[in-house]
Amino acid sequence: MGTVWFVLIAGLFTGYFVLEGFDFGVGALVRVLGRDERSRATVVGTIGPVWDGNEVWLITAAGAMFAAFPMWYATLLSGFYLPMLAILLALIGRGVAFEFRGKRDEPWWRARWDAVIAVGSLVPAFLWGLVFANIVRGVPLSADHEYAGGLGDLLSPYALLGGLAFLVVFVTHGAYFVALKTDGPVRSRANALGRRLGPVAVVLLATFLAGAGTGLLAAAAGIVLLGAVVANRFGREGWAFAGTAAAIALTVAALFVTLHPAVLPSTSDPAGTLTVANAASAPYTLKIMTWVAAVFAPVVLLYQGWTYWVFRKRLAA
Repeated sequence: MGTVWFVLIAGLFTGYFVLEGFDFGVGALVRVLGRDERSRATVVGTIGPVWDGNEVWLITAAGAMFAAFPMWYATLLSGFYLPMLAILLALIGRGVAFEFRGKRDEPWWRARWDAVIAVGSLVPAFLWGLVFANIVRGVPLSADHEYAGGLGDLLSPYALLGGLAFLVVFVTHGAYFVALKTDGPVRSRANALGRRLGPVAVVLLATFLAGAGTGLLAAAAGIVLLGAVVANRFGREGWAFAGTAAAIALTVAALFVTLHPAVLPSTSDPAGTLTVANAASAPYTLKIMTWVAAVFAPVVLLYQGWTYWVFRKRLAA
């Protein structure tokens, strides 16, 4: 059952990064693609009905990790306390900004909240890459599975590369989403930006995954992302967005496959490595969780799919 829940948590993070990935990208591009208030409102409107639903994937993933692998959850959140706190604060500020930017009409008011949206999108996008790079490469853990390093241990060149790769891929993903969901000048600017960012995203993601040693899934992620860039060049917006979504999903899958059977490797004391076996909850707990997930997960997926269907049309300023 431990392996089953490891796979389920991997699936939850995959859904989160695919959906919140374009969310972050759109948030970062509000003032880049929006040259006036009407066009900025259009950019924000592309994710207005879905951004909070996308964040539920993270809440569910964290809850599942807490219940299924409490030792993994505890060590991860204590060792990565500062990056996780920064992610949380950025998400809080971002959520407030979405709600408050339309409360007043003054340009300075909306400009400030747009800046909060941008920062609240860029910071988590970068830090999630940093966090997952450290999870895959490993961190210093003592024999009793306690984090034994400092903040500097989380800022290795590879971790910073992971942060930059996630950031650029998410912004590219967001540009393709805006191109798919809008019309007029905003759509043109999003396509143009996607053409510039796409090749950079391919290089960064390929370099990051090569450093993780993730094999066939990593190669597939790079190929699919390259296909998305080509589709964008030919104006196939749906295929471009589907390509970045698939590339992100394959990337997360590759990282979790590389990680298994560990959930958090130790770079200092091999006895400190957390694995699916020594970090999992009791079998009875996992059994109850499985039944709950089997009942409620399809309902949540159907509801969120219906939401995207209802708000599927393009927007124009």
